[in-house]
Amino acid sequence: MKKAKDIKKIKCSIFQSKNEEIEGLTKVINKAENIERKALLAERLIKEAEDLLSCEYFDEKKIGCKLCHYITNLRKETANLILKTKELQTKK
Repeated sequence: MKKAKDIKKIKCSIFQSKNEEIEGLTKVINKAENIERKALLAERLIKEAEDLLSCEYFDEKKIGCKLCHYITNLRKETANLILKTKELQTKK
């Protein structure tokens, strides 16, 4: 699995800590039975992602930083899709 290999390449303690939280939130989102609960958790995930994306130690020359941003942006986009789904369902 490429994602798991990429995550192991990131030797940043900030990423590892936030990644643990984000993975935990992702698991709970996947198990949530309704869109309201999923959206609430997605908002928390977005906050964690934004914390990583605004890291003061980001260095665009480091592969670990590039991977961190790539993975984190994908997760944030996924969480935003959950919020968009909730928004569309509440308009019905």
